[in-house]
Amino acid sequence: MRRICIYPKDVQVVKGKSERYGRSIIKMIKESLNKEAHQLVTIEEFCTFMGIETSEVKGLIK
Repeated sequence: MRRICIYPKDVQVVKGKSERYGRSIIKMIKESLNKEAHQLVTIEEFCTFMGIETSEVKGLIK
């Protein structure tokens, strides 16, 4: 079973930036979707926000 949530470390791998950058991206996604702090961001939401194909991201995340 593959996971559906994305974490700052995953954003770091996909974007090639720092983990701090990953945290800020996830925070921006949560704000744009009106999510609360305890709610998770899915890979689908991340891909939509960043304009990236879901299949490409899923291939990079373990």
